[in-house]
Amino acid sequence: MLIAVWIVLILHNLIVQMFAVKHIPYSEFVKALVAGRIVEVAITQDRIQGKMKVIDNGQERETAFTTVRVDSDLSQLLERHNVTFKGVIESNFFRNLASWVFPVLLFVGIWYFLMRRFAAQQGSFLTLGRKKAKVYMEDEVGVTFDDAAGVDEAKEELVEVIEFLKSPEKFTRLGGKLPKGILLVGPPGTGKTLLARAVAGESGVPFFSMSGSEFVELFVGMGAARVRDLFAQAKTKAPCIIFVDELDALGKARGIGITGGHDEREQTLNQLLVEMDGFDPTIGVILMAATNRPEILDSALLRPGRFDRHILVDRPDKKGRAEILRVHAKGITMDKDADMDTIAGMTPGFVGADLANLVNEAALLAVRHNKNKVGMVEFQEAVERLIAGLEKKNRLINEREREIVAYHEVGHALVALSLPGTDPVRKISIVPRGVAALGYTLQVPTEDRFLMARSELLNKIAVALGGRAAEEIKFQDVSTGAHNDLSRATDIARSMVKEYGMSAELGHIYFEKDRQKRFPDMGLTSTKDYSEQTSQIIDREIKAILDSQYDVAREILTMRRTVLDKGAALVLKEENIEGDRLKSLLEADQKA
Repeated sequence: MLIAVWIVLILHNLIVQMFAVKHIPYSEFVKALVAGRIVEVAITQDRIQGKMKVIDNGQERETAFTTVRVDSDLSQLLERHNVTFKGVIESNFFRNLASWVFPVLLFVGIWYFLMRRFAAQQGSFLTLGRKKAKVYMEDEVGVTFDDAAGVDEAKEELVEVIEFLKSPEKFTRLGGKLPKGILLVGPPGTGKTLLARAVAGESGVPFFSMSGSEFVELFVGMGAARVRDLFAQAKTKAPCIIFVDELDALGKARGIGITGGHDEREQTLNQLLVEMDGFDPTIGVILMAATNRPEILDSALLRPGRFDRHILVDRPDKKGRAEILRVHAKGITMDKDADMDTIAGMTPGFVGADLANLVNEAALLAVRHNKNKVGMVEFQEAVERLIAGLEKKNRLINEREREIVAYHEVGHALVALSLPGTDPVRKISIVPRGVAALGYTLQVPTEDRFLMARSELLNKIAVALGGRAAEEIKFQDVSTGAHNDLSRATDIARSMVKEYGMSAELGHIYFEKDRQKRFPDMGLTSTKDYSEQTSQIIDREIKAILDSQYDVAREILTMRRTVLDKGAALVLKEENIEGDRLKSLLEADQKA
């Protein structure tokens, strides 16, 4: 804004100088007249105005002048010198208009342009109550069910929504009504937004997309006004889909916030509830929303007649991950050895966003390796990068620490290879990765698991404590490198005692309360529903599990001390070894 004002002032000065009229004494006018430098004049009773020649930087030019008339016999003198003169002064109206009004108009124009741009980006007082939703028409969505892979069950649930939008009379003929609201629930990155857009693309209807946080404004009442405007706009374009992403930003349970029950968010939520009750489902407006925190939503949103259909968009299984990888690999030049089923087996727990990032990382690695195609090597390296972090080969570690890390990682791997039901060891590395990892042992499950037995959980704890046990056996001392292992082992043991009922002394009792459901907004800890004596028993049981599994790991490594030393020496030499090589050393030792 300051720059614009500065430009306007400069232009004003230039215009004033351009149209400026020089006032000269009458004596100077007479001298110029005698010298023949007067070109023309306009004369009134008391003023003389005209043009005269002047010398400026060695060049002759004409300039306007004005003076006060003194000599009454001026006309004779003018005729004697052949000067054209007249008795009426030319009007200065247009000159004054140009010198004053034009700069004002220029300033107003610049101000209006800047205000329009600011309003377009931030919104103005005239547009605060209007919707901010992005509207995609029938031919602009560009997403179908073919683009949403790995969510077959969710797509089946949404097929009848598409049929209703295409031919609503098929349902209304029998008096049936489609659910007013459809809530997509699932972890982040599983494709909830993509699935909603695919429904619009399949049905060929307009798609209104808006985030829950965009409803809430600083000004009270603006969020409610936006809700009203959004539904009004949608009704004019019915049949259509309204999609509210991140519904938990708008639909949190009322009455539990720090600010009480009358804040702007709650007013917006109340308006949304009213609108959902008020519109007729037969007109073809379908309200869809997505959230990854359904437990904190207001119960009024989830009752029948509002969001009465909940569709789970869960993490994909191995088959789903392979389908997602194939979708993202369509635009990538793939090598023949790149097997999507194998890569899917290496990525348990990955969601669609993770897999998209994996394919992109593999493509970038292929470019970095100066390859024309993306092969299996790049995918394996990309998986390791996403799981363990970026390699930091330039981080300098002294030999003593490298030896500790080598024994630590081989300890993990050796315990995992010795116990049944553990995930296969794929790679052992002492190359630093990520923020704090000085090494890692990569275990890749052979299949997706949804249940785990008590023995498998105990073996997981033993594997996590294998690194600490290896350090103690070799160096008769322990380091700080096991802090993450201790955290994971303690979490598993605590869950076994408090959640899974796997404690012989406590029995089949559930002690862990869901903190989010009780206090979703205030961050308060829930009170214990058990006595202090029970709490002491829980602590004792957790410690007993950890101590017993540490003894298991220590016993295995003591028995396989030769393999531990050979494996550590091999890792120190090569920095990275495959799990099969350590497995071969273990099998050779068992035969001997």
